Amino acid sequence: MIRLEEINGKNVWDILKLRVSDAQRSFVAPNDISIIEAYIAITHHGQAFPFGIYDDETPVGFCMVGFGADDDWEDAPAIAKNNYNLWRFMIDERHQGKGYGKAAMKQIMDYIASEPCGSAEYCWLSYEPENAAAKTLYASFGFMETGEWDGNETIAVLKL
Repeated sequence: MIRLEEINGKNVWDILKLRVSDAQRSFVAPNDISIIEAYIAITHHGQAFPFGIYDDETPVGFCMVGFGADDDWEDAPAIAKNNYNLWRFMIDERHQGKGYGKAAMKQIMDYIASEPCGSAEYCWLSYEPENAAAKTLYASFGFMETGEWDGNETIAVLKL
């Protein structure tokens, strides 16, 4: 059974061991960078929620949900204001192709629907245009590209 578990002192080392394949490394930041970014966001008036993705007790992936923009995010896209975003999402290379991505997305969307930071109109995310697997997965949950960009990544949104 797929579940999300908040990153903590007991599970962080297992989550830091998770990796994507060499071919996917340009698509997602390493988990250590994501956890550092979460810390920076939280300490600068932002909201970040990093989670391990588990199949029962086995860590299979990592995700991070954000809300709004922290004080240091000077070039934040307009959609970031008062909305949720799926900031990071990865399934370890050893666990891909087993349906974990779709199952984890369901858990992530359920978490966002619980409104941990209050209500919002949208959830947004961004991804490298070459990442066809991500585009397909996100589109299957109703995310639609807006034509806008967050750096080199295309933005897709879902009305909540």
